[in-house]
Amino acid sequence: MKRIPSFSKDHDKLMPGLYKCGESHGVATWDLRFKRPNAGDYIEQKALHTIEHVCATVLRNGEHADGIIYFGPMGCRTGFYLLTYGIADGDIPPMLKACFKEALAFEEIPGSRREECGNFAERDLEGAKRECRAYLAVLEGI
Repeated sequence: MKRIPSFSKDHDKLMPGLYKCGESHGVATWDLRFKRPNAGDYIEQKALHTIEHVCATVLRNGEHADGIIYFGPMGCRTGFYLLTYGIADGDIPPMLKACFKEALAFEEIPGSRREECGNFAERDLEGAKRECRAYLAVLEGI
């Protein structure tokens, strides 16, 4: 089998940041790297799940809602993938900065009732805010 592109990157050289992984059929894949891979510091599962709920909600309700294909966590718990369509590359950093700023204002987690989520009890809004605040600082440096 061919090795997929994400396994072809040297993860020991990746640092927290924002990376465009590529584009296929008009869909751009973005790597929102919160943590340095293989460094022993990972996003806690409850915070990861909460960030997914909050940021997916914000992005799908924002200015570029029609261009958001997917926002979700990396299995390695070092960040998230964002798939977009028709959004200019230059619009991605400001869109994400606005998203994470808005995420910090949430007092309730969208989709956190039993009937709305397959693992509704696994959540941590304060932990999610800590991670969002740290990643926002990374984005501000871009």
